[in-house]
Formats: sequence, structure tokens, C-alpha cells
Amino acid sequence: MEVQAGKYDIIVTGAGHAGCEAALAAARMGMKTLVVALNLDAVALMACNPAIGGTSKGHLVREVDALGGEMGLNIDKSFIQIRMLNTGKGPAVHSLRAQADKKRYQEEMKLTLENQNNLSLCQGEVVEIRTSGGRVSGVKLATGEVYSCRSVIVASGVYLKSRIIIGEYSVHSGPNGLFPANRLSENLKDLGFRLQRFKTGTPARVNKRSLDFSKMIIQPGDPAVPPFSFLNRLLQREQVPCWLTYTNEETHQIIRDNLHRSPLFSGAIEGVGARYCPSIEDKVVRFHEKKSHQIFIEPEGLHTNEMYVQGMSSSLPVEVQRAAYRTIPGLEQVEIMRPAYAIEYDCIDPTQLKLSLESREVAGLFMAGQINGSSGYEEAAAQGIVAGINAVQYLRQEEPLILDRSDAYIGVLIDDLVTKGTPEPYRMMTSRAEYRLLLRQDNADMRLTEKGYRLGLAGEERYQRLYSKQEAVQRELSRLKDAVVAPSKRINEYLKGKGSSALKTGIPLYDLLKRPEISILDIVLLGELQDEIQPEIQEQLEIQIKYEGYIQKQLRQVEQFKKTEKLRIPPEMDYSKVTGLKLESIQKLQKLQPENMGQASRISGVSPADLSVLMVYLEKQRREKKNSEA
Repeated sequence: MEVQAGKYDIIVTGAGHAGCEAALAAARMGMKTLVVALNLDAVALMACNPAIGGTSKGHLVREVDALGGEMGLNIDKSFIQIRMLNTGKGPAVHSLRAQADKKRYQEEMKLTLENQNNLSLCQGEVVEIRTSGGRVSGVKLATGEVYSCRSVIVASGVYLKSRIIIGEYSVHSGPNGLFPANRLSENLKDLGFRLQRFKTGTPARVNKRSLDFSKMIIQPGDPAVPPFSFLNRLLQREQVPCWLTYTNEETHQIIRDNLHRSPLFSGAIEGVGARYCPSIEDKVVRFHEKKSHQIFIEPEGLHTNEMYVQGMSSSLPVEVQRAAYRTIPGLEQVEIMRPAYAIEYDCIDPTQLKLSLESREVAGLFMAGQINGSSGYEEAAAQGIVAGINAVQYLRQEEPLILDRSDAYIGVLIDDLVTKGTPEPYRMMTSRAEYRLLLRQDNADMRLTEKGYRLGLAGEERYQRLYSKQEAVQRELSRLKDAVVAPSKRINEYLKGKGSSALKTGIPLYDLLKRPEISILDIVLLGELQDEIQPEIQEQLEIQIKYEGYIQKQLRQVEQFKKTEKLRIPPEMDYSKVTGLKLESIQKLQKLQPENMGQASRISGVSPADLSVLMVYLEKQRREKKNSEA
């Protein structure tokens, strides 16, 4: 029996990392929003690693924060260790990573949703997305309740027909014994979506009291690093260490001896796994020449003895897992509290989406997170905030927020998924971003805050902080260009001690700072700068000055890139009418319906010659239209 249960502007199905950001964005932009979650105890659940950020993922968190999202603020509240990764490399790949107290992370995010105006939460399973005239009209829950709405955001994570697999054992279940969503997949097929079957997994959780940390290498946090959110200043907090140990040949032999019992190799797992986050049995087979693999032991929180064994994801039987773990230094007496497992789930082919993350099939239907074939909390949150913003823009009948590849890592992520699709769970990496020197984590606020502010999502305080930061950077750049340091015995002796050449004539401090071995702190110690400069301003000065030539080169590349992105292609274009296009290109262009020439150029199989033919055709169409209107 159906029951009319309520009316909303936007309904979000799922309250994982994508669903939380989508719902908060929609509600904060003024839309009456409902979140329907299978289990409200699993809001913002960290089903895998108890951490936020990491290489390239830290960039995504900073970008979500700059737009006005919640993930950065939430991890700042709940981290128990924080580190800046890749500091031995250039600033383009510096990335924050924080261990979370996973329970507190969930509690804080759930409370944020509960306290948000325009936002309601409901526990239930969405089994049907209803449409009328090709547009979203509402959702139906398994209990028979029907909610009407004008837009739906599907953020179902790994729960669609999810199946847990441990050795010969399997069960239809979501992570951590939570209910799966078994009926929405068929509804999505009925709506015209092509589904894929993917697989991911997670390591065991072990009892801290059973570990011998004296045989491991301590991995402390950084004492002074910036927080994730641009709204926060340096956070002082007692931190908890992680620990490093290694597998060995004995570990690998146990795994090799039991490969026939691994669902990954026996054929019991149908889904495609993530190449960049392989299970331990996959690593042993693929990298057979390696004698050991790194294993990190990470705390799951301040009020639990559960430890996460990063690097030991597996679907082997529990007794094999236990035997393999006990060959690792420090884990000889390990007690497994939760075994490692693989999980299979349904997701869509993301090439059926527009760059706004709206479905091409159903107006007002948006998709975000692992439903789109991605993996990772940060990738999900990034898609979530964009889907939330664009669902609002759809209802307002305003232009969607489209971040391109030169705007943000979020733009790279979405463009990769929508334009290229993904044959396996997609993971963000710095190498995917062509303009990564411009898309650094430190300048995410300078790139995106104004966009969030104009949309009504980033608040006044955030905007004023950006304005103050930009002013300070420009003021200090001018001061460094105007101030000249003259040669002297004291100056030259100091420079010699830094391994830098002596001055023969006076030079601007700006030019002195270009030297790799000289920092802002050196200039302060030389007495050439009397006023204190905030750390975040120092960071911008050093990067902008030292990498000026490289930055200018990338800006020129972006200028060329923007030209192709501005060449719009009419929606629902019939490519079969374009004389000279190869059949393969016609089929792919017809299927993907790129929104501009830039996106068309990134479709696999569309050659430069095809692009030239298409350019000529579009120009001819433009002239004919102009003449007919004259």
C-alpha cells in the first residue's frame, strides 16, 4: 500500500560522503531537502580506511572546502593524526592526510546534517525513482511511502545489490553487516541506465592489545601543519602514531599456497577490482619479484582498540588471513576482530551523465559517488557537492556549475568519468591532472571560493578571508619587488652558508627569493623584512616566485585549452550528418554527446582528423544560422 509521505524540492538517496555533501549543498542553497539513508547509524561511515586526504585526495578535500562543503571542516574536528605527504617533492603534489576518529567523524557529520536548516533525514530504502514526462517526480520507499520532489540525487555508494565475499563464504550485505539496496538497480535499468559490476575490498581490523609495536617503525604526525579547512587556523592537538611493518616471503608463500581459495582467482568474484588499490593476494601475484610489501597499522579512534591493517586488503578465508598476518613482524599473536572482505556492487556507466552529473536519460536526476564508478571518500564528496549545487541550479533554471580540467581536480575527476568512462573503480591521482602546478591544494581557496560564494554556498566569512589573503599576497609581492638588498660582508657570508652565490650588486628581494636554497625565513633572518608574514602568505609567495616560469607556461597551456572548451557543440547533435567522420567516431560521439570540442577531443577513438572535420562542419552551421537570422 502506498502512502503519500511528503513533498520536497530535492531528495538524496544515501548518506555516505557523496550524499552528505550533496544534501548540505542543496539545503544551504535554500532548497527543501530530504536524505533517505538505509541506516542513520551509518551516516558518513568510513567503511574502509579511517582517514581523509592523501596524495591528490587532499586536493579534492581542499576544493570541496573552498566551494563551501563540509568534509574539510569535519576532519579538522575529528582527526587524531595529521601529516603533509610528499614534502620532498614540488608543491604540486603536496597533500594533507589525516587519521580520523571514525566514530567521531560520523557523529559530527550526522549532527551537522541534523542541525542544518531545510534538511530532513529519514531511514529507509529507496526502491523506485518516479518520473513524469521524462522528469523526476518523486521516490518510493520499500515501506510504501512515496515522497514527491523535483530532483533526485542518487548517492548509493557500494550498496546496490552488494555482496560480501570472504573465501568460500558470501552473503548479500553492505559493509559492516549493513543492509544492501537490492531493488533500485532494476529501476535504474528501467530508466535506461547501463549498469556495471565493480568490486572493492577492505583489510581486517585487529586488536591493538595483541600487537607488538616494538617490532614496528613508529609513524608520528606532523607537529605543525595547516588544517584542511581554509576557515581554520593551525590546530594544536595531541596526536596518535601509526606504525609501519612489512610482509615477507613466508607471508607470500601462505598466500600463494591458498590462491585456489581466493574468490579473486577462483572466479567467484564477478566484479572488476581497482587496479590502484589491489588486494594482498593480487599484489603477491602481480609483483612476484618483490620480497616484501609495506603494511601500516592505523588506529580507528581514541575509544577503541581496533586497528586498521592498511595494505592487507583480502578476500581469502579467515583462517588464511590469520595465518598470513601472523608472519608479519609485530603481528605474531594478532587477534582479528573483523576479517578482511571483498564487496561487489552495481554502478552505472558514467558516460550516461552530463558534466553537471545530471542524467542524459531523465531530467532532474543526478548521480554522485561510487554509483558513478569512482572509489574513495574524497572522490565521492567532490561529486556530491557538485551534484547538490547543480540540482539546485536545475530547479532555478540557471546554468550548472561546470568545473573544467584547468579549474580543479574535481573538474578532472568528473570529466574523466563522464567523457572516458571507467572500466574499474576510478581513483584520483595527481598524474591525471595536466595543470597540476596550477591546481595545488594550497590555492584551492583562490581558485574556487568565489564560485561557491556566487552560488550562495560559500559564506561571507570565507569570502572575506579569501579577499584578505589575495590582498596580502599582492601587497607582499610588490614589497619584495621594490625592496633591494645590497651586497655586504654579512649578507654574503650568510648566503655562502646557505650554499648560495654572493651578491656583487644590489638585487630585489623578489629575485633573491627565486634562488632554490633561499626562503622567506632567510630573508627575515637577514633583517630585510621586519613585519611578520602569516605562514599561508609565505607559502604563496615562495611558490609563486620560485615557480613563476613554470606557472606562466601552464597558464599559456590553459589559455589554449580554454579555446577548445568554449567551442560549444549543439545538444543532441546528429553526427551521422557530418560528412567525413569515421564510423567509430560517429558512434562514440553519438553515444557520449560531448558538450564542447575540448570534451570531444578527449574521447578515445576520435582522431585529430575527425576533430578537424567536425570543426569545419560546426563553423559552416554557425555561418548558415547567422545568415538566416540576418
